[in-house]
Amino acid sequence: MQIQAPKGTKDVLPQESYKWQYVEGKIRELCRLYGIYEVRTPVIEHTELFLRGVGDTTDIVQKEMYTFKDKGDRSITLKPEGTAGVVRAFLENRLFNETMPQKMYYLNAPVFRYEKPQAGRLREHHQFGVEVFGSYSYETDAELIMLALNLLRSLGLEELALKINSIGCGKCRAEYNKALYDYLKGHIDTMCRTCQGRLERNPMRIIDCKEEHCKEICKGAPRTIDYLCDDCKKHFEGLKRSLDACGVKYEVDTDIVRGLDYYTGTVFEIVSNNVGAQGTVCGGGRYNNLVEELGGQPLPAVGFGLGLERLLLVMENTKAIFPDMPRIKVCFAAVGDEPKLRAFSLVEQLRENGVSAEFDHMDRSMKAQFKYANKLNSEYTVVIGEDELRDGCAKVKNMADGIETMVMLDEIVSFFTA
Repeated sequence: MQIQAPKGTKDVLPQESYKWQYVEGKIRELCRLYGIYEVRTPVIEHTELFLRGVGDTTDIVQKEMYTFKDKGDRSITLKPEGTAGVVRAFLENRLFNETMPQKMYYLNAPVFRYEKPQAGRLREHHQFGVEVFGSYSYETDAELIMLALNLLRSLGLEELALKINSIGCGKCRAEYNKALYDYLKGHIDTMCRTCQGRLERNPMRIIDCKEEHCKEICKGAPRTIDYLCDDCKKHFEGLKRSLDACGVKYEVDTDIVRGLDYYTGTVFEIVSNNVGAQGTVCGGGRYNNLVEELGGQPLPAVGFGLGLERLLLVMENTKAIFPDMPRIKVCFAAVGDEPKLRAFSLVEQLRENGVSAEFDHMDRSMKAQFKYANKLNSEYTVVIGEDELRDGCAKVKNMADGIETMVMLDEIVSFFTA
């Protein structure tokens, strides 16, 4: 029986991985410009981190986490999202003692969710995310939104919609939740079983339900922005002014609450119509209470995350331009023990001097080695046979125009590095 990859996982083959590297390079350069530095956290965490941080009423915790007991009978979970692990690292490593704000990003971080695989969403996927700790400023929210937009546009994505909302703080959320509860309790008998269980524990989670009937009911629900306290209202208006000042177009969408319990205040999504049924490419917002909920002192924070698989899918659907797959500069064709030995030595010398070079490891004929060079899309082929070895020179063929040049063997490296 042939072993296959588990459902909802995907191999990234060499013919595709260069596209990932291109996107990752853009991300790293943009984060450098914004003064944001990389953090790497473990793939596994103690389950309690996500129960406390993500929220036990969320779909992630209720339905999607990969949780198991290790040999020490500890409950361990494969990371289902990036933020909680970064907050844990922030606290454990006492980064709260450093100068604020603390800005950090994670890249190509694997996350695991047991859900139905679909376009751009797998059970194992990879995320890029940014987290900023210590700033209450609405300019920080705007900065992260613009970073995300700048990244997507630098990758050739133009038809994007930015949607923003505010879901308030603990003070104004209590009044909103009461109004929402009063509205929903009259409809709850016809809603899905998951939403029925959420009404008493966290009614706002119902707004995030993907069931069509529940979504229809929620269209008439109270809006969070109508219940904002003065501070939250001022923050949201400041965010809008900051985006306006930078010429960023946006839509206030009161249906956005995000799928994680830790969000407070600003929430946002960047949407594309080129990804299939699920159009959100990037999402994030404020989580001013999460640091405290995980054992730290009260500290504001804001961040976002986006899935790399989904981003690449959108790029392909919108015909975004990727760079060409990297080419081998020089491919050697050699037949005979001594010519092959000399070719092997020259390949290593070229690599040491920063020139990509390849050598035939399959004992092919000379004709087959030329075919191999073509398959590799090599720019040049260097031919070394017994005659070339005796004369101390090699035939260098430009594979684009077919022009051949005789080059002394001792000058091969300088020929390609000059």
